[in-house]
Amino acid sequence: MTDNTNQDRETRLIIASGNKGKVGEFSTLLRPLGLKIAGLENFLAERGLSLPEPEENGETFLENASVKARYYADALKVPALADDSGLCVKALGGAPGVRSARYGGEKASFSRRFELLLTELKGVRDREAFFQAVLVLARPGDSEILSWEGRLEGLIAEKPAGDDGFGYDPVFYVPELSRTLAQMSPAEKNLISHRGRAAALMLRDKEKVRLFINDSPEDPPFLGS
Repeated sequence: MTDNTNQDRETRLIIASGNKGKVGEFSTLLRPLGLKIAGLENFLAERGLSLPEPEENGETFLENASVKARYYADALKVPALADDSGLCVKALGGAPGVRSARYGGEKASFSRRFELLLTELKGVRDREAFFQAVLVLARPGDSEILSWEGRLEGLIAEKPAGDDGFGYDPVFYVPELSRTLAQMSPAEKNLISHRGRAAALMLRDKEKVRLFINDSPEDPPFLGS
């Protein structure tokens, strides 16, 4: 059996997402926390572990993010940060909302999702929309959580534009910058995005976050000095 003590001692925070785009964004956004950050897939692969995904059946972004963060924190015995985020379109009554990642079917590609969105909005003049993100930090053995929210207002473009980003980025147009999110560099996007804004609030609470992690009730060994 491989001894993972040193690995665990270095790992302070797990990004509880299998979306590599999100993991990359958060690794950059949260660097100022000064914590060792690992993506969920890498953490599991390095330890030869596998876990079923938790069921996201909440009616709000906060509920779903809380489910994921608590699930992975308790299962892996490490502090876990989960986000639930989505696109809310005014003309569609707030849809796809919490179902943004499953819009068009569980296995639908990013392009399939935004193409379906454009089809539903064909001929619709009101293109107002916003991205909402909720971050939840959980620690093993505790029901207490910390959470932060961020929002980005914009419009749904008539057609996709840009090659960067992921998800609905090619069709989310930011009027102030006259570009879609997919036409921005990662650094530009991080400054204004819903996740960027939520992460900025988390960074504002830097000392609170570090205290929360290091006061874990189960006192995991990786939090040693």
